[in-house]
Amino acid sequence: MTLRPRNWQKSSRSNQHSHCVEVARTHDGAAVRDTKNRAAGHFTTTHQQWAAFIDALKSNRFD
Repeated sequence: MTLRPRNWQKSSRSNQHSHCVEVARTHDGAAVRDTKNRAAGHFTTTHQQWAAFIDALKSNRFD
């Protein structure tokens, strides 16, 4: 069974910028979509994938 993402949230770091994404929880992870084109859909990750992504952000691996 696939559950729809709910409670989309935009990062507080986005301020008033239009170049940002929204994230929502799913049954087993997260969903991500572009705030400028919500109708284009979203992609999903598992809990493990999302946790690895957040860990990479926190450790500055993308700098």
